[in-house]
Amino acid sequence: MRKIILGIIILVIIIVLGAVAYVARPPKSATEDIQTGTEVLTPKENESGSQNLTHYRISQDASEVEFNINEVLRGEDFTVVGKTNQIAGDILLERDNLSNVEVGTIRINARTLKTDNPNRDGAISRIILKSEQDQFEFIEFEPTSITGLPKTADEMTKTGVKITGNLTIAGATKEVTFNGFLNLLSEEQISIFVQTTILYKDFNLTIPEVPFVANVEDEVILKANINAFRVVE
Repeated sequence: MRKIILGIIILVIIIVLGAVAYVARPPKSATEDIQTGTEVLTPKENESGSQNLTHYRISQDASEVEFNINEVLRGEDFTVVGKTNQIAGDILLERDNLSNVEVGTIRINARTLKTDNPNRDGAISRIILKSEQDQFEFIEFEPTSITGLPKTADEMTKTGVKITGNLTIAGATKEVTFNGFLNLLSEEQISIFVQTTILYKDFNLTIPEVPFVANVEDEVILKANINAFRVVE
């Protein structure tokens, strides 16, 4: 009997250590450059043959997205913050008629999200977002409408906007609206800051229970601080 109990204990220890090693090892690297598979928008010529639309592209060097979620960690309130600069997308706009604006699909590489703890990063990548699976590597936002823009670019200085679209995380898609500001800093640069709040359960995400974490909130705040620069065609 003692040998049986000892064998069970050893088996449990092996399983636990294996699970810890699985979560703790670094997440998989990105399979491709974030810009490679991102939708590229192309300005089209109008009837006179001119191109009125200005083409902007999000810069990874000058942009960042993050998520915030509150939990109780070892008895203390704690906000988990995950960030990445691996965001890409194109914007087309007509400076004299801002109702003529198009924003392409925005892509974020979920594998590159980093928090303050590599073990947490492993859990996020493998268990929560499942981004190590190739089909879930990217989070995508497909804008369907933008409201709040003035008539022309000359009137745009830190303009309040709402951007509505379809957000896809780990294969689940929901319509969300981001609120924030858009600022045309120059003919060469657009600055955008937006945020929204989602429920992670709406995207069929599951957060594993661990002994030292309690009371994880259902709400997740998503933020994007984006700078897009003019593309020379």
